[in-house]
Order: sequence, then C-alpha cells, then structure tokens
Amino acid sequence: MRFKDYIATANAALRVPRECSPRLVWKFMYNFGWQSMRNINRFEKRQERGEPFFPAFVMISITESCNLACSGCWVTTGGKRALTPEQLDGIITECKKKGSFFFGIFGGEPLMYKGLLDIFEKHSECYFQLFTNGILITDEVAMRLKKLGNVTPLISIEGLEEESDLRRGKSEVFKRTLSGVRACRKAKLIFGASASICKSNYNDLVNRKYIEQIAKEGAHYLWYYIYRPVGANPNTENALDKEQILAFRRFIVEQRKNAPLFIIETYWDAKGNALCPGATGMSHHISPSGGVEFCPPLQMAKEFINKDASNLVDIFENSEFLAGFRRMTSESSRGCILLEDPQKMVDFLIQHQAIDTTSRGVVLEEYKKMTPIAGHHLEGEEIPEENVFYRLVKKKYFFGFGAYG
Repeated sequence: MRFKDYIATANAALRVPRECSPRLVWKFMYNFGWQSMRNINRFEKRQERGEPFFPAFVMISITESCNLACSGCWVTTGGKRALTPEQLDGIITECKKKGSFFFGIFGGEPLMYKGLLDIFEKHSECYFQLFTNGILITDEVAMRLKKLGNVTPLISIEGLEEESDLRRGKSEVFKRTLSGVRACRKAKLIFGASASICKSNYNDLVNRKYIEQIAKEGAHYLWYYIYRPVGANPNTENALDKEQILAFRRFIVEQRKNAPLFIIETYWDAKGNALCPGATGMSHHISPSGGVEFCPPLQMAKEFINKDASNLVDIFENSEFLAGFRRMTSESSRGCILLEDPQKMVDFLIQHQAIDTTSRGVVLEEYKKMTPIAGHHLEGEEIPEENVFYRLVKKKYFFGFGAYG
C-alpha cells in the first residue's frame, strides 16, 4: 500500500469529524465503536469457552410494510406483519443484558413503523443502523435523527434513474431517494448508501465515478451487497455470475486503497476467504412475525419470541434449529447456502419442520424452485485485502470465530 493511499484512507476517516455534528461523532465512537468492540470480545470468549450461544449482533426486521415493491426482495409485497412496540423494546432490552448494543433495523421500510424513533430515544445507549430507501427522510425526520444521535441511516440506492424505477416498481425513485440523502447531509448525520449488485445495475454502481458521486452527496460509507434472487418474484437471470463476482471483489479491494469514503461488505475476510455472518454466529435475524431466523432472506424459523421478547436469550442459547443450521452451512461452504445449495437448505428446513414466518405463506415452495447459482465462495481465487486498515479490521472482526474449523 502506497503512502498516498494511507493519506486517502485517513482523509475518508476525517470526513466524519469535519462534516458531522460533534455530538453524533461522540455517540458513534462510544455507542458503536467502543461498545461493539467490547461486545465482540465477549462473543469471542463465549465461543472459545463453549458457553451458551448468543450472537454478537441481532438484525431486526420490524415490519413488512413498504412504500416500494422491489424485484427480488424477500419481503412480502403488501404484507402487514409487524413486531409490536413491546416486542421491539424487549428484543433490545434482552440483547443489552448480553452486552449487545448495536442493531440493524430493517423492513419493509422501517420508517413506516409508528413510534420507531421513540424506541431509539428510549435506548439512547445503543446504536442503530437504519436500513431505508430514504424516501421518507424529510428535513424534519433528519433533524430528529440528529437530536437522537444514535442512528446512522443506510440508504438503499439500487441503480441510477432508469434502473431504480425498473427494480423498485415506482417512478422517480432515484430522485426521491437523493432527497433523503441530502436531508441527511443537511442535518450533518453520519450516514451511508447501500447497493445490492446485480447484472442490471453493475455498470451503474460498480465504478469509481459512482463512488465519487455518492461521496460528494455526503455519504460516509458505501455498503455493497451481492443480489440474492428470492421472494415472490425472484429474477434469477439478474444474479451475478462467478466471473462478475470475482471482478466485483477485485474492484472493492482496489477501490479501498484510496476511496473518498469507506467501502463495506461482509462477505470476505482479510485473506479473501468467504464468510457467512450467520454461519459464524456473528449475527442472526428476527422477522416481523417474531421468528428467530438464521439470516434475513431465510424466512423460516422454529422459535418465536413471546409478547415482550423475554424468551429471546433462551431461544438463542437452546435452539437446536439455529445451532444445526450454523453447523450445516459451515460444513457445506464458506459462502451462501441460499445461492449455492438451495436443495440442501430445503432438506434441512423440512427435516426440522421449520415454519414460514411471512404473511404470504409459500416460502418453502419458493425455495424448492431455486437452482444453484454463483456465490461469493471463490475457492482457489481468493483476493486478499491490500489496504492495511481494512486488513487489520477484518483480522479482528471477520475471521470465522472457529466456525470453519
């Protein structure tokens, strides 16, 4: 890594204190940085000692309701299931007892959930990453988030003007999403942009010009995902092939040398080996129906939280279903079983009599129709991190936690 690349990485980091409210920077450093570091250490020690399992982080889908209808989304279009405020409050409370203070908040569109910001305010010592399409982030909402100080919006941009409308089932989506981006910048929030990369948006979003454009709009990090064709209307033809995934990985490693923002993904470790956050036990997911799931797109569960989520710790510590799923996936591949071996996944779900957690009720039949496609496990073609900062972070937080032997 060249000296000028160190300078570029430092400049990306310094954008946060230069551009954001000092109180938000402090909240980020303490609520997310310090407490997450302590939580990861606790999780690692539990794993090493063979103590009862509890994930490092919990992702929560709070509602099926959404103001868009995206192709390939696993959330039920028009679905109305949602966690009760008591359940959401209880999930956070139970996780805090185990030392976990960071949460990913999903939908549907989470900003359609009444009282969400009040929950964030109640748990002021926690930090929340709000996965949103940004359309409902007005200046007023952004200023409320600034006042809270413990939320980073992660705004989904699935393509430029034409592709956004095509993928998301509405008109002027890109324009309306950028309005939310600009409200976040105006309020001096720490925020990011995300993108689920597929064939149809690859050229739009996997290039230096887009990285610089979204940094210029004020985003401090860019979170890249690999498109997973699931849900009621999957579009398998739009999924990346192996060569594209390999090129995507090369692009990320190269751009991390000197990008004007942080580039995030959770697919590969420092050496370029594939990882699955669910298989490592780093994170699991709770659905709008209260199902405790392996990960967000795998919408089947054996256990459900009760009315106040007071049984959550017991579920995580004693779930044979989740423990078996972690073993099965880690023994199958370092990648994504949903993409690479859906039939093995289906056999496991049937064997364990898992329950559909959605309001559409046909998830198992959807999985049965899936055929294997390329995932991020690139055995023999691994591409290590070159930026020393990302290499160090990944050695600390993305190394498998013993899941792969």
